[in-house]
Amino acid sequence: MSLDVPTALLEKAERGEVTDAEFVNCVRVSLPYAWDLISDVAARAKQDAAEFADNETPPPSEAERGQLLRALASDAIRGGLERHFGVKLSFQNCHRVAAFLPSAVDGDRYRAFISPRGQLLNQSPELRDC
Repeated sequence: MSLDVPTALLEKAERGEVTDAEFVNCVRVSLPYAWDLISDVAARAKQDAAEFADNETPPPSEAERGQLLRALASDAIRGGLERHFGVKLSFQNCHRVAAFLPSAVDGDRYRAFISPRGQLLNQSPELRDC
């Protein structure tokens, strides 16, 4: 299961739409490692007009790696996080999360990061089992 959904939120979803704030809070509580990592890269991307920041440190355990996979493999979760933090998220190798400011999307650094070449250059023997 990707998210721990409180009964009240599930009941609200069954009756109709939930707000982005309610959804994003559920993600924050359910996937704390992913939330903290994405919060960090988003904040660093906005610092000093960097336009881009990433994380290259593998998660400390499979549980944390699973949180990242669940957060970034779901269109709804990824989209909610992108709207909340005001960034475009990109993902490589089960742990390399990058945040790009909207103004940097489709720029050279973004295109290089999401390219097949970028993926291949980010491979290493340590990451093959992730």
